[in-house]
Amino acid sequence: DIGLGIPAEPLFQSRDQMCSFLWVYYGFPSSNYEGINVEAVREKNGEMLGKDDDVDADIVCGIPDSGVGMALGYSEGHRIPYKRAVVKYTPSWPRSFTPGSQTRRELVAKMKLVPNPAILKDQRIVFCDDSIVRGTQLRDNVKTFFDCGAKEVHVRISCPPLVYGCPFIGFTSSKSDYELITRRIIRDFEEKDTPEVLQKYATTDSPEYKRMVAEIGRRLGLTSLKFAKLEDLIESIGMPKCKICTHCFDGTSYCHCKDSNK
Repeated sequence: DIGLGIPAEPLFQSRDQMCSFLWVYYGFPSSNYEGINVEAVREKNGEMLGKDDDVDADIVCGIPDSGVGMALGYSEGHRIPYKRAVVKYTPSWPRSFTPGSQTRRELVAKMKLVPNPAILKDQRIVFCDDSIVRGTQLRDNVKTFFDCGAKEVHVRISCPPLVYGCPFIGFTSSKSDYELITRRIIRDFEEKDTPEVLQKYATTDSPEYKRMVAEIGRRLGLTSLKFAKLEDLIESIGMPKCKICTHCFDGTSYCHCKDSNK
């Protein structure tokens, strides 16, 4: 159901999986996949992250559009007010990761997101966004937020780090895993990014994971950075993990459900 009262055909059979990124980013807020609403998942996921966060901040804002639902949930979970410190200029611009050139991507990102200095000035602010792919746009946005007078810029991401490229959809124009900021950092840290090494970085709160997240935050100029846990994202969606594709986060492929109720 795409939110217009039009029933959708079943998208998978019993052995297939739904892409978790539908709820994180691609899905329209009023859309439902397997009867599960996109915006409801984003709000629940944000609330869980807000409750689990100990950052001391004044306000929270969502990066339009896919970060808004998460930020609203985070506001409830963390008990700080939601403010529109950034607004979207127009819905006519394309998704900012889709243009083939970096120059064009930067132009789209700059034109469609407009900061409000009156709200940003002297504030410790949490920005909620859907994901970090290359990190270029977020780095530029963060600089703009500080230039507008923000005292601190904390970023909270509604999915785990993207450690693995997707074989079905293109996060980047070249489809190279090394356009992902995570893989560039892992390559800088390690001699080889073997499956065993990648798994260590994809494991929530492992020493390698913490080192990678800290380095992402440092390179993007953030006051702090935190990603949603994979377990919380799965709980927010409300389907068995074996019915959801999480390959880009943890490298897993299809697995059989031993218990269909889990």
